[in-house]
Amino acid sequence: MSKKILMLVGDFVEDYEVMVPFQMLTMVGHEVHAVCPDRKAGEFIKTAVHDFAGDQTYVERRGHNFMLTYDFDKVDPADYDGLVIPGGRAPEYIRLNDKVLEFTRHFFDENKPVASVCHGQQVLVAANVLKGRSCMAYPAVKPDIEMVGGTWISQNETFSDAYVDGNLVTAAAWPAHPEWMRKYVELLGTTITP
Repeated sequence: MSKKILMLVGDFVEDYEVMVPFQMLTMVGHEVHAVCPDRKAGEFIKTAVHDFAGDQTYVERRGHNFMLTYDFDKVDPADYDGLVIPGGRAPEYIRLNDKVLEFTRHFFDENKPVASVCHGQQVLVAANVLKGRSCMAYPAVKPDIEMVGGTWISQNETFSDAYVDGNLVTAAAWPAHPEWMRKYVELLGTTITP
């Protein structure tokens, strides 16, 4: 059965972390409303590609344009079966929007499936939904998670694993997409048959 998914994005969301989950969830038959504060369906946001080039942290390169599929101002979180929060730079500023935090809290209050990756957990921290919860995140977000009473779970060397805590599935970065999305569609109750 098709589900309706809310995806919270903004300029310089990580390219792979918005494009791939959007395509995967659409591929299995779900309707994904990708929204951004102060933007409407049909408008574009810019993405960023994060890569490792031998520096102490990732480098950021300009990615693609990603088209929004729904108006932010029309969102009623009660209409959705699940939430996806991609990483990149977008979470650090979309978390300043009260509606983003309200939407996020709704999914936790109603125990609906939530998938968050990389820096997306900054939105979870700001929404104050991680106390007593465990999650993966990009290592730089570890102090934030712990400061709000959450537990940061270390990832494997290839960043390819994901972690489930109740209705929440998290991963540290885009290499985890296969496991992260597989666990998320399981939480949604989606059945994929060969």
